Amino acid sequence: MLAKEKVLLQMKDISIEFPGVKALKSVNFTAEGGKVHAVVGANGAGKSTLMKVLSGAYNHYTGQIFIDEKPMHVTSPKAAKEKGIQVVYQEVDTVIVPYLSAAENILLDEIANGMDKKLFINWKSVYKKAEEILKGLNLNISVRKLGEELTLAEKQMVLIARAISSQCKFLILDEPTAPLSNRETGELFKVIRDLKSKNVGIIFISHRLPELFKICDEVTVLRDGEFVTNKEIKALTQNKIVEYMLGKGFEQSFEKRAFVSKENILKLESLRDNGKLKGISLYANKGEILGIAGLVGAGKTELCNAVFGVSNRVNGDIFIKGKRIKIKSPRDAVKNKIALIPEERRKEGILTEESIAVNISSTDISKFSKTLGFFNLKKESEVALDLIKKLQIKATSGNQKAALLSGGNQQKVVVGKWLHTDAEIFIFDEPTKGVDVGAKEDIFKLIRDLAEQGRTVIYASCEMSELLGITDRIYAIYDGKIVKELRTSETNEEELLFYSTGGH
Repeated sequence: MLAKEKVLLQMKDISIEFPGVKALKSVNFTAEGGKVHAVVGANGAGKSTLMKVLSGAYNHYTGQIFIDEKPMHVTSPKAAKEKGIQVVYQEVDTVIVPYLSAAENILLDEIANGMDKKLFINWKSVYKKAEEILKGLNLNISVRKLGEELTLAEKQMVLIARAISSQCKFLILDEPTAPLSNRETGELFKVIRDLKSKNVGIIFISHRLPELFKICDEVTVLRDGEFVTNKEIKALTQNKIVEYMLGKGFEQSFEKRAFVSKENILKLESLRDNGKLKGISLYANKGEILGIAGLVGAGKTELCNAVFGVSNRVNGDIFIKGKRIKIKSPRDAVKNKIALIPEERRKEGILTEESIAVNISSTDISKFSKTLGFFNLKKESEVALDLIKKLQIKATSGNQKAALLSGGNQQKVVVGKWLHTDAEIFIFDEPTKGVDVGAKEDIFKLIRDLAEQGRTVIYASCEMSELLGITDRIYAIYDGKIVKELRTSETNEEELLFYSTGGH
C-alpha cells in the first residue's frame, strides 16, 4: 500500500552516541513524498547511522522525528514499518531467503503474521498478490522462482516489492546500484521514477556521484556526523558535492607518477576458464599499476579469481618472474606471493564476525605462532594496532568486530591483512565498490605506496575515471577476451568505454 498523498518527513536535532564515538551531532534532515533525496558523505560521515535511526535500528537517539508535523518516536524496525518507513539494504543476499519463492519473499511479513495468528494461508492468493505487486512495478519476475535462483538485480527488485507490499511512504535504498550493471541500473531507475510518481519518497544513499544527477531531486551532505548542506541537485556539480563531503577538493587523488621499471613479474598466456575466459594473455611489471577495464560481466572477476587459484577449471600458463607455475588453489597463490582483494569483501574478503586483529593475522598464522604451537596474542594485537594507525581505520581497537566497521574501513582491513605478508603481486577487484570518496582517496594512496615499494598491482574496475587516474597501463576486457592494450597517458574515458563495450 503506497502513500496516497505527498508526505513530509522531518528529523530535527538528531544526536546519537556509541562508546567513545559521537556518531551524529544535532543533524537535521527533511524529505518529501514524490521526490528522490540523496544522502551522501565521506566514510564515517553518519549517513548510515542517520538512516538506522529513521528505520528503528537505533532507538537511543535524542532529537525528534515528524511525519506531516506529527511527532513520532521510532523504537524498532517494526514501529518504523508501521509508520510507512521501509529499507532495502545493500547486502540483498543476507535478506533474501534462498529456499523460499519470490512470492514468499515478497509477502514474507504477511505470511509470518498469518502463521503467528495460526491462520490458514491461501497460497494461490499469495502468488496472485505477488504477481500484482510485481506487475505494478512493471517487473517481469517469476513469482515461483526460488530466492537462490534470482540474480542480484532480481533480488533487489523483490525486496523493493516487499517494501511496497505494506504501507510505504518513504523507501530507503542503501547503495542500490553497487552490484548492478548499467542496464540493470536503468531498470532500477525506472522503478524509482514510477514510485516517485505515486508519491513515495525515496531516500537514496550512493557513492556513485554521477548517478545522483540522473535520478535525484535533492542532496543532503553530512560530514563527521554533522549536517553540511541541503541543496537541489540542479544547483550542484559533482566537484562541489565532493568539496562539501571532504571539506576540500579531490583533484589531488589523481596525481600522476613516473613509472620506469621493465622487470617482468607476472605473465599470463592463453588463460581459459570454462568459457568465461577466452585466451587471456597479458603481462605486468615490477612497481606497475596495471588496469583491467571492463563492464559488469566482462570477465574481470573471473580473471582475478583464476590468477588467485579460486577456480580449478583454469587452463593456460602463468609465469612469475619468468618461471612457469601451477596455481590450483588460493594456498598456491599465497605461496607464490600473490594477494587478492576480492569484489565481494563481506562474503569473500573479511571475517565479519571476527575482530580486526583476527582478520589481519588470518593471512599468515605462522607469523604469530610461538614455539610449541602457542599463539602470540600480544604480537597479533601490536600488528593490528600498527595497521589501524597506518591505514587510518576508524575503530575503537583491534578487538572491534569487523561487521561493525563502515564499508570503507572494512576494505582497508581486507587490504591491511596482506601488508604484513611478503606478497609481491596485489590484485584489486573493484576495490572502491560501495566506498565513499574519502576512503577512495586512502585506497588510492595505499595502492601508489605499494607500487613505489616495487610491488606489482593489478587494478580491475568498471570505473573508467579511476583507471585513468591511478594506472600506468590498461587492458580492456570484453566477453572474456582482451580487446585492447592501452598506455594510460595516451587514452581517455571515451576510448576505454568504446573498447569495454566490445568496440574494435
